[in-house]
Amino acid sequence: MSTTTPVPPTGPEPTGGATRRRFLAASGVAAGGVALAACGGGGGGAGVEDSTLPGIGNNGKVGGGRRGEAADQLFLAGFQFSPPTNFNTFAGAPAWPAGNNVAQYVYETLLRFDVTTGDLKPGLAADYTVDGTTSVSMTLQEGITWSDGTPFTTDDVLYTFELGKIDPSLTVASFWTEADAITADGDTVTVSINQDRKNVGMVLQQLAVQFMLPKAVFEKVAAETGNKLAGWETTELLGTGPYTLELADQTQIILARNEDYWGQDFYGGLPKPTKIIHPIFKSNEDGNLKFQNGELDVMQQFVPQISKMWESGKPVGTYLKEEPYFVPGSMPMFIFNTTRGALADAQVRRAIAFAIDYPSIAETAMSGYSGDVQASLIIPGGAEDQWADTARAQADGWSYDAAQAEKTLTDAGYVKGADGVYAKDGQRLGPWKLITPQGWTDWNAALEIVAKNLQAIGIDAATNFPQQAQVTTSVQNGDFDMACWSVAGTNPATPWQRFSDVMSNVELVPPGQTAFRNYGRWANDQVNDLLEAAAAASDDGAKKQALTALDDLYRQEAPSVPLMYRPDEFFEYNASNWTNFPTEDNDYAPPMFRGAGNDWLFKIEKIEG
Repeated sequence: MSTTTPVPPTGPEPTGGATRRRFLAASGVAAGGVALAACGGGGGGAGVEDSTLPGIGNNGKVGGGRRGEAADQLFLAGFQFSPPTNFNTFAGAPAWPAGNNVAQYVYETLLRFDVTTGDLKPGLAADYTVDGTTSVSMTLQEGITWSDGTPFTTDDVLYTFELGKIDPSLTVASFWTEADAITADGDTVTVSINQDRKNVGMVLQQLAVQFMLPKAVFEKVAAETGNKLAGWETTELLGTGPYTLELADQTQIILARNEDYWGQDFYGGLPKPTKIIHPIFKSNEDGNLKFQNGELDVMQQFVPQISKMWESGKPVGTYLKEEPYFVPGSMPMFIFNTTRGALADAQVRRAIAFAIDYPSIAETAMSGYSGDVQASLIIPGGAEDQWADTARAQADGWSYDAAQAEKTLTDAGYVKGADGVYAKDGQRLGPWKLITPQGWTDWNAALEIVAKNLQAIGIDAATNFPQQAQVTTSVQNGDFDMACWSVAGTNPATPWQRFSDVMSNVELVPPGQTAFRNYGRWANDQVNDLLEAAAAASDDGAKKQALTALDDLYRQEAPSVPLMYRPDEFFEYNASNWTNFPTEDNDYAPPMFRGAGNDWLFKIEKIEG
């Protein structure tokens, strides 16, 4: 199998302005004091109806624009909720936008993933070619430079991945599980795929999410830290992207447009906003209010019942005009600890799957943002749809049916006791705790629904919401009964990566030891061979056959249950100052901030105030 993705150089006309790279820590108070105040000028959020403009609010309305410098700036939120202290991309919690696989405003990747189509678009690489399951080759774009003007070369590419060997604790080290070597010949970089695994998808995933880093900088960091790069602290960034870090203080992060950005020819010009300003709010509620009032242009955070904003006349919009409003891209899982009592019984797990009121979770917990959940580890619609078998999922799987849940238990020999709880051979169904982090409001609400559903059919269950760090430790160490937790979202390696996250028996560890997949410790002697077959499939037909077999096994055993579909990112915009945001009817770019999401920055249009 050999495929090539060419580069279509398209984009808007260049825009003016002159801002050079700098870090203005000394001016933080002054800039922080004017940013949001300027955002309110010019009648933003007035809600004028204008059906001639693309990318307007879901009610067909736009605002009146802003005046002054703020008219050329983009106000964004939902990524940073505390003062930024460290921009090391390898740190445990790097400040936005330095965190790996977030917006490619400063750092960029070789390839860029599109969540709506599943395509890999050009990035720092102009194209890529897959040679069966042997290698992936990429040719770099011409004339790439770092923002300080120095050339970006294949040495930077090779060194970025070499960091995974220099410091194996870094996330980039996982590249070397799937690749044997990475080499360069001129401007062409070739990744040799590990022939024991032959996992092309996971190699492409790494090429699409790993930020390319300057060798000149990180070589010094490695020497200074004794190759312990995660501990390095920095307040500066040097990237190849269209923006540079200008300021970071207690109130905001400001990115300034790189007027010498290498991608002007590729994109057809510079991005339209001269600056991207991320105010730092204490809570989602603060950000939601500013967004509703037109003081933010675009946002990535959960907004309960966002439709109320446009129903009240605000020019707020989403990519999809009807529910679920957002393109599905992730699947929060209800994970069973199969080492805990009767949860080892697949029939108990399947009974629980029938007991869950998925429509109520979609409407109540998710504000209508989730479509119908299927009994499958493949997200239907969008990028993964080619691998889905909806008829099979409906025929062999489950949906909300409390009567069927109880029938599944009684058919398996469980009997309801005087206390109203089912038991078998002295093994009672509960008491079990359902955990997820405190403050994750949609997940908290979902588990409250699940707990009531289980109590209604005779399972003793209740919720418990510890802090995130405690939940993370409990899930990874197998110290839980049932939990709502995340698995791989839609990316170049899914749905394979999601099957691996949920079902893999590679390095299956007992409770008390840290696991990074299959948190429920579900054991099976078939699954690893199926995963290998799906990863190494030489064509789409063979891949679908292996994925179908995995999904059949998943429905039979139900080691976990999807509770809802969520977007890969919540892409919400307010057309008070900018228009031509991407929508399903104006789909020139995906509704993303990372991956291929940079495209819309080059095509949004300022509303003249």
